[in-house]
Amino acid sequence: MIFLAKTVIVCGCRMDGALLMNIRRLDFRGIQHALYDIIFEADTRAGKWFDVILIVSIVSSVLVVMLDSVASYNESYGYYLYGMEWGFTLLFTAEYILRLSCVKKPVKYAASFLGVVDLLAILPTYVSMLVPGSQYLIVIRVLRVLRVFRVFKLATYIGEASILIQAMKASRRKITIFLMTILTLVIIFGSLMYLIEGSQNGFSSIPRSIYWAIVTMTTVGYGDISPKTNLGQALASVIMILGYAIIAVPTGIVTAELSLSSLKKVTTQVCPECLAHGHDTDAVFCKFCSERLNPEPSLSPQEAP
Repeated sequence: MIFLAKTVIVCGCRMDGALLMNIRRLDFRGIQHALYDIIFEADTRAGKWFDVILIVSIVSSVLVVMLDSVASYNESYGYYLYGMEWGFTLLFTAEYILRLSCVKKPVKYAASFLGVVDLLAILPTYVSMLVPGSQYLIVIRVLRVLRVFRVFKLATYIGEASILIQAMKASRRKITIFLMTILTLVIIFGSLMYLIEGSQNGFSSIPRSIYWAIVTMTTVGYGDISPKTNLGQALASVIMILGYAIIAVPTGIVTAELSLSSLKKVTTQVCPECLAHGHDTDAVFCKFCSERLNPEPSLSPQEAP
């Protein structure tokens, strides 16, 4: 009997310990899921307010850096601006850690575009302790305002952006061939201008002549060097007219691809597994990794069977 009682007590203790661990695991998953909804989703009220506050903080921190670069403001309010900058940095550091803690694959998020931007947004302040002046690189935080498209649920703009990106990708080979053609033309025209004008008229080398051809063909025209001979001016006229004609080529390429793209309604939903955007409004699973877009929340200890 004594042995049986001890066995029951030991088993009970083990069951209580296992139950406690399960409760803690459920609580952690619930907190993690709640944080994910707030931080990564703009569909909920809390998520929208989180991103709005975040964007206000980003814009404010960029303004602080800009004001700090003005000598008069730096002399009068430098101490306060420095304190505000460290406050924003600590806020963004905590936000970055929370983002990593509530995703399934922290390394994948850290290596993504927005993850890299989030990291670069906080590094300059810490690096400035070793390298003075590097804190002005904090202006890269303005890239984080790109989240505004998710925050205010501007799904139409997200759809238009997706179509534009698709058109750019579809026309990348044509644009590459176009750029190679332009490069070939400026090399030929620059070399001809070097032979026609020579160093006495400012075309001291072929690279400098190519620089002039690029400036002329793009219709910028700095005017630092210009042809003096009649033949050189005639060639320059041809390059200028050709430059105006070339401007329409890449525009036509991208426009043609845009006309072939079909507009699809998209949502602001982010996949919890691969962090991909651009899902259809009626999508249940991610079209990139097949993960469920809205995983069912973990049961609370009271609801667990």
